Amino acid sequence: MPVCPLFLSCSVQNAIISVFFVILPGKKGGHKGRMRTYTSPEEIDAQMKAEKERRKQEQEEQEQEGAAQNDTAEEKLPGSGSEDSDDEDSQRRRAGVEGLIEIENPNRVAQKSKKVTQIELEEPRQLSRREREEIEKQKAKERYMKMHLAGKTDQAKADLARLAIIRKQREDAARKKEEEKKANEEEAMR
Repeated sequence: MPVCPLFLSCSVQNAIISVFFVILPGKKGGHKGRMRTYTSPEEIDAQMKAEKERRKQEQEEQEQEGAAQNDTAEEKLPGSGSEDSDDEDSQRRRAGVEGLIEIENPNRVAQKSKKVTQIELEEPRQLSRREREEIEKQKAKERYMKMHLAGKTDQAKADLARLAIIRKQREDAARKKEEEKKANEEEAMR
């Protein structure tokens, strides 16, 4: 008889192990035999009302913050208005952990948004390597097709030679048929 740890009998230990496997079958619990539960309409209405109230409170808080920021903006000097508004926008955009931690990374470049008036459309756009290669490939293909149609490529010359041989063979075959026809007609007349 094997020795069981914790001075339990083997049958008791096996029962405990089997209970663990029944209670903890895995990450997903088997719910095949259970009845489905549905949310009552009253609970749904209560949840909807609570959500609306929460949204109203958030809007009121945002309006109060906006009013407070407008008051502080009026107190600032009139000459530094555009620079300060950019700083405020960047601080507002920082969300989550980024708003809590001040980042001092010298390699990080802040992206500045360009206005429509700042974008220069006359300036020629630099093509990427893939785009340049694609354009070169198309031009090379067009050049090859022009030379091919003119009969200047090796493949075109080979094709024309093959066509000439086929034409000659067909002409010979047609001539032989005509000769055979004439021979058959002459025999039929005799």
